[in-house]
Amino acid sequence: IGTLQIVDFVNPAGLQAMSERSPCPGAPWLTLARPLLAIPKARLIATLETAQIDFAEDPSNRDPRHTRPRLRALIPQLEAEGLSAGRLTLLATRLQRAEEALRRSVADAMSQVSLTPWGEGARIVFDRNAFARLPAEIAIRLLGKAIVHAGTGPVELRKLETLFESLADATSFRGTLAGAMVTQKPQEIVVERAPPRRKPPGKRSSNRFPALTTAKSPAAGHRGNR
Repeated sequence: IGTLQIVDFVNPAGLQAMSERSPCPGAPWLTLARPLLAIPKARLIATLETAQIDFAEDPSNRDPRHTRPRLRALIPQLEAEGLSAGRLTLLATRLQRAEEALRRSVADAMSQVSLTPWGEGARIVFDRNAFARLPAEIAIRLLGKAIVHAGTGPVELRKLETLFESLADATSFRGTLAGAMVTQKPQEIVVERAPPRRKPPGKRSSNRFPALTTAKSPAAGHRGNR
């Protein structure tokens, strides 16, 4: 369990093994290396004690207010059901392998369906027909990547899936998520920064905003309110 990233058990990415090398958070041009990741903790401690090398332990690893220590406490019960630490580590490693394959597929799809370059702050346009032919998982991840690129914050998977389903069910569609606006046109899907919200005259501002808003286009020959 120590090698699992306990982020979101309904998101496969949250169960993948921690990478030995990854971009440093906040400084992606630097590589964060974990050369001792595969060595059991007990062996590391024994080696350091034998060599009389001081080391520090993170107190949060024993704090039951955090998820990881609580899960470690369940290891005996999990092992009794056949879910040993070794098997969970193997599962995490396999999920990491699958996640890497999905990331590469998303990168390939991005080059295949994008009609505009992905520059900083750019308006992203997808070929709608090509996007519709993508496997659902690849399309959802690519849409999420575009929303993060054009918007203002991280995207919650369930809300992203809802937005993707709305695109699939509608002839034309416009919705916002995480600071980005997604517009489906006859031949294109456009992802761009959402415009700032306007406050109606004479009304007080509210701190409550829906995380996902949608507006389907009216039928042909009718005028709709915008």
